[in-house]
Amino acid sequence: MITGVVFYRFFDKLSPVIPSLIFIMLLLTFSKLSPRKVRFSPLHGWLVLIQTVGSVGVYLLLVGWDKTVAESALICVLAPTATSAAVVTGMLGGSVAALTTYTLICNLVVAVMAPLTFSLIGPVGDATFWTSFGQISLKVLPLLVLPLAVAWSLQRWLPGVNRRITSLHGMAFYLWTIALIIVTARTVSFLVNQENLNIGMTVLIALVSLLICALQFFVGKRLGRRYKKTIAGGQALGQKNTVLAIWMAQSFLNPLSSLGPAAYVLWQNAFNSWQLYRRRKTQA
Repeated sequence: MITGVVFYRFFDKLSPVIPSLIFIMLLLTFSKLSPRKVRFSPLHGWLVLIQTVGSVGVYLLLVGWDKTVAESALICVLAPTATSAAVVTGMLGGSVAALTTYTLICNLVVAVMAPLTFSLIGPVGDATFWTSFGQISLKVLPLLVLPLAVAWSLQRWLPGVNRRITSLHGMAFYLWTIALIIVTARTVSFLVNQENLNIGMTVLIALVSLLICALQFFVGKRLGRRYKKTIAGGQALGQKNTVLAIWMAQSFLNPLSSLGPAAYVLWQNAFNSWQLYRRRKTQA
């Protein structure tokens, strides 16, 4: 993120490649997931319900106070689970299978929910609701659904190609790093070009994202505990695909709302680092 802040002028020019990077990261994730290994459970249903209803709920709760803060809160809840969440879940000793299945489910749900929600919040330009819904869907749906379709098609008809893609799974981390630098640069560029930047609003958005991050990890872990998947539940609801969240906020909402998921990166990484430290200390 620091690189994106310092060299924002250069990396901001690369923002058009963000959708392609997200597509590749999701493809690398889904290439390891066989349809035969997908196992749905009641936990997944509850997590989807919290994610969808919760995102609308926090927006309605805050919109009367400030719409930008409300949009920031909404995107922090609605964003799908991070592609790296499965790795962290495994390192913490959680159920990787349950987490990976939810990553698939929530990406499909967000592919439909995001265009619908963004269109209701504020149509693109002077477009009608349905025109706005169509325009947003054309950008979001292929980005979230096609990687799964391509991955499973390759598993079925070109398994050799799929094995090659799976062997490149380590690239996902580097792609995520590049994507995070670019979206950070885009956020910084937006802030720098603001004539009257409200520092108080910026701090408020960051604090709201901290509260939401803490609540999502807490609720996810408590819910997961009922199904003996405490760690998977916490990571599924708490660790977000912040690159996608920032891109959606910058593309379809008030660009200032992207500060929410940008701050969320720090909060979720800090919490996961603390969890990993505690686990290593316990095992020592």
